Amino acid sequence: MRPRINMITLGVRNMEEAVRFYEKGLGFPRMPFEGGAVFFTLNGSWLSLYPWNALAEDAAVNADGSGFRGITLAHVVSTREEVRDVLDRAVRAGGKLVKPAQEVFWGGYSGYFADPDGHLWEVAWNPHFRPGPGDEDEA
Repeated sequence: MRPRINMITLGVRNMEEAVRFYEKGLGFPRMPFEGGAVFFTLNGSWLSLYPWNALAEDAAVNADGSGFRGITLAHVVSTREEVRDVLDRAVRAGGKLVKPAQEVFWGGYSGYFADPDGHLWEVAWNPHFRPGPGDEDEA
């Protein structure tokens, strides 16, 4: 079986602002690509940014995007300190702090920010597992 990649695509209203937020603000590595979308490599998946109205049209849904969208994205980090660092970076890059970093019921530490288009991201540290490939996968 050929390797597969999971991709998350976010509709964005201002491509330049969104690219700056993810590339410069959060430090996501941008992939070289010429076209209407922008791609970032993540650990085991890709993040794609696509014009909001075009993505709604492609999915055949209304582009108003109001209210809670029923989805959050998560950025899992290796330490409690990284949770606060990523939240701070997101706010400095133009995001909005939604929930400050705090102890959570499942034993970890997390907080939430919204990107410039209102997509909710949880930044979390989980003491029960480590993010990324295991040592055996890093040969």
